[in-house]
Amino acid sequence: MLYFDGALGIAVFCLWIFCLVDVIVTDESAARHLPKMLWLLVVLLLPLVGSILWLAVGKPRIQSRGYATTSRFPEYDRPGRHIAVNPDDDAEFLRKCRERAEEQRRRAKEEGL
Repeated sequence: MLYFDGALGIAVFCLWIFCLVDVIVTDESAARHLPKMLWLLVVLLLPLVGSILWLAVGKPRIQSRGYATTSRFPEYDRPGRHIAVNPDDDAEFLRKCRERAEEQRRRAKEEGL
């Protein structure tokens, strides 16, 4: 029975450490139901219950999206935003590139004269 108690204690400790790190690295805006600092206190003060609550209720859910992989930049993760995999498929991107190139050519010509 001693081995089981020790293994259970180690498992709870590992779960607690995992949840502490997860709360710390989670973005403030992604934490659900409570502010991030309050989640940190709950997990810190109530190791087993707080860890289970964090995983069940507070941890942000990962939603699969129908387009390209999620980015580290939240402004690119808006719902409904189309991300072209091939730049040739994105007419708006190509138009902006052409405009920028023409502007650079015009400036270079003016500076050269």
